[in-house]
Amino acid sequence: MRVAVVGSGIVGASAAWHAAGLGADVVLAGRAAPGEATAAGAGVICPWGSENDDPDWFRAAAEGARYYPELIGGLTEAGEHGLGHRAVGALALAADDADLHRIRRRVLERRRDTADTGEVDLLGESEVRALFPPLAPGYRAVRIAAGARVDGGRLRDALLRQARHRGVDVRTGRAALLRTADRVTGVEVDGERIAADAVVVAAGAWAPELLAPAGVTVRVAPQRGQIVHLSLPGTDTGNWPVVMPRGTGHYLVPFDGSRIVAGATRETGTGFDHRVTAAGLAEVLTEALAVAPGLADAGHLETRVGFRPVGPDTRPLLGRVPQLAGLVVADGLGPTGLTVGPWAGRVAALLATGGDPGLDLSPYDPVR
Repeated sequence: MRVAVVGSGIVGASAAWHAAGLGADVVLAGRAAPGEATAAGAGVICPWGSENDDPDWFRAAAEGARYYPELIGGLTEAGEHGLGHRAVGALALAADDADLHRIRRRVLERRRDTADTGEVDLLGESEVRALFPPLAPGYRAVRIAAGARVDGGRLRDALLRQARHRGVDVRTGRAALLRTADRVTGVEVDGERIAADAVVVAAGAWAPELLAPAGVTVRVAPQRGQIVHLSLPGTDTGNWPVVMPRGTGHYLVPFDGSRIVAGATRETGTGFDHRVTAAGLAEVLTEALAVAPGLADAGHLETRVGFRPVGPDTRPLLGRVPQLAGLVVADGLGPTGLTVGPWAGRVAALLATGGDPGLDLSPYDPVR
């Protein structure tokens, strides 16, 4: 069978690679639009410490985190290296003992059904600053050993390379859905009609404009995120843990090459305005320096801007579209795109090829 995938971010690349691995003839259509979320995202993989209380969101996020070792192992066996993925651990910061124990209880509760957290340790101030030296004094933390980070752009590029090795026809261009009566029949890419038995839409924040002409409404909107990359020359940051302050939505993510990523704004109502703004830059740096004043002398490398595809709630939009046979949507991942994305792409590939993902997808109904 032939599967068409629209969207070349982390979800689309994963869907194409998996669908080809399942024996499908696959064509992937993406466009190089500024603000693609995959390339901008910081890549925190640690759903266990999140303050999101939606159990269905957590189920998807935990599946995404659980899938990473298998994914990275498969790509490594195929010859891919330097994916920017490492289980460096994560520090969920707490200002007092009550907060510390509340965070730990939450993490341990979530570990009941998933053993992915690894060790969950309570760390004192000196231990916390030994692991992440720029932090302000006074913080204690819950250390979640399985917390990880990933370079989304590198991972997406590796998936696309391996998709090509599996025979995927990767194209760049503006796509439109083709339909006849109550089913999709393929896609049109820059005027060329390509027949397909199933179509996976993973177009991120641009999904509504793709689906609307086919009579399908998805409640996805762009949310601008500004993310600052800093440099600490001469400092080996590659094994530093991810830092997650409580209640701010901000974070600090270390990478190799003396790089620290600080993020991020969550700006609704901006449309596709792809600019670094004074207010956005000030917000990110203020939050970062409040937690880690030791970063004050860091150099500014770049500020990335991405548009998170935000749905009607925090859960992904993932599943078949009942009113249009052959259509699968994998979108609306919001700020957890790099956590959930590779797994969501795998699920979409299974659905498109007639497989069973082994999970009740009704909470993720893409047209809810």
